[in-house]
Amino acid sequence: MSDKNGSAAKPDLVALREDIRQTRADLGETVQALAARADVKARAREQVEETKQRVLIRAAEMTGRAREAATGAAVRIRETPPRELAHQAGTRVRANPMPAVLMVAGIAALAGIILIVRGRR
Repeated sequence: MSDKNGSAAKPDLVALREDIRQTRADLGETVQALAARADVKARAREQVEETKQRVLIRAAEMTGRAREAATGAAVRIRETPPRELAHQAGTRVRANPMPAVLMVAGIAALAGIILIVRGRR
């Protein structure tokens, strides 16, 4: 396998150089990927931003649902006679008195705080 000059056949230099160029590019991409994974602050910022976006989307969905529910409730209240509303409210309180008790306790606590703050002035 000698050519006219007596030297061994050399591999195709163009193909070899292309392999080297491709290997360097692959290595550069690998180093960048590893550096990105090692950057804890940047990853944490990305997580915070993703979470913030999810929360904003969820809040918008829940706001829409709350508006729909409020609109529906307002329509039902306008269409329902006052005596029937009072009857329904009484039935709900008798069925589950805890929310009403908590609301009364909260109002009493708020009134107590207001009286204490006024008394200190």
